[in-house]
Amino acid sequence: MDGSSELKKTPLHALNVSLGGRMVPFAGYDMPVQYPAGVMKEHLHTRAAAGLFDVSHMGQVTVRARSGDNTDAARALETLVPVDIVGLPEGRQRYPLFTNDQGGIRDDLMIANRGDHFYVVVNAACKDADFAHMQEKIGDVCDLTLHDDRALVALQGPHAEAVLAELWADVSAMRFMDVRACDLHDAHCIVSRSGYTGEDGFEISIPAALAETVCRRLLDHPDVLPIGLGARDSLRLEAGLCLYGNDIDTGTTPVEAGLEWAIQKVRRTGGERAGGFPGADVILDQLENGAARRRVGLRAEGRAPVRAGAVLATDPEGQDIVGTVTSGGFGPSVDGPVAMGYVDGKATAPATELYAGVRGKFLPVTVTAMPFVKNTFKR
Repeated sequence: MDGSSELKKTPLHALNVSLGGRMVPFAGYDMPVQYPAGVMKEHLHTRAAAGLFDVSHMGQVTVRARSGDNTDAARALETLVPVDIVGLPEGRQRYPLFTNDQGGIRDDLMIANRGDHFYVVVNAACKDADFAHMQEKIGDVCDLTLHDDRALVALQGPHAEAVLAELWADVSAMRFMDVRACDLHDAHCIVSRSGYTGEDGFEISIPAALAETVCRRLLDHPDVLPIGLGARDSLRLEAGLCLYGNDIDTGTTPVEAGLEWAIQKVRRTGGERAGGFPGADVILDQLENGAARRRVGLRAEGRAPVRAGAVLATDPEGQDIVGTVTSGGFGPSVDGPVAMGYVDGKATAPATELYAGVRGKFLPVTVTAMPFVKNTFKR
């Protein structure tokens, strides 16, 4: 993008600017990378209290069966993802993956059962392609709507429940991955207990016209700070969560990415509805027999971050290359560098010593279990 005039703006753009957000291009949108507090303080504040993120660039889609039977919509969605959607109870959501015929990941997303329809949230950079994909594959049995009339925000951190409870007391009854409709400051919202930081928190879909009013009400709370993309990235990295386009993509399978926990038994070999999704032969084989490479966590010695693109070797001379870093940076909560990447099967065990190429040198790193910080989801 050559200038901000070519970028799309979220319904909260004016609020972001008024709060002092430093705006940058991201996924075709003018988005705040940080606010005056700075990335480090925003990160630590989210871990200690509550942070509010504008994630309205994400795609929000409703999927409604033309037959009127929501099970038909569930069955249609199961032809696109290796996840149990038919068995997803009303008021709950799951983390699925759109896959391609080679078993690669087209996108990662969230699907919620809203009773008479499914509510789907997809990544910003993929949303037009995802919507076209759904329209092509299941548009004959489902009506699909991509909403540009709603904002989406994330309220994350250990104080998130207490903050939101001041607007809606019933929030305390929600558990991780619950989804409910509610009125917040006279705005009809959809609230899920989920997020992308490893902390307890909520994602809130708000009518665009009322989004700034609701967000200002949340920001009035002394425990809440606005949080930009910079801290969002360091928070998700510490939590061991994948960023689409970096850690997962069309050339990466769910098993290679360590995301097989998202594939329920009913969709696996021997299950009641095994297969039937793109790339099933590849993915089901890897579930049974393993994959040649694997996503792992990495901790580096010293203070120098190991960035995406760094090669990983078994020797300090960098002769035996076994993988590549896909995300890396400084973890404020762990007070040190953290990274993740893909390595050959022989180098996946925790405590394996490797070397990462950083500015012409190979620095020692250790394969480490993820997440780097304990998640605090309310189960």
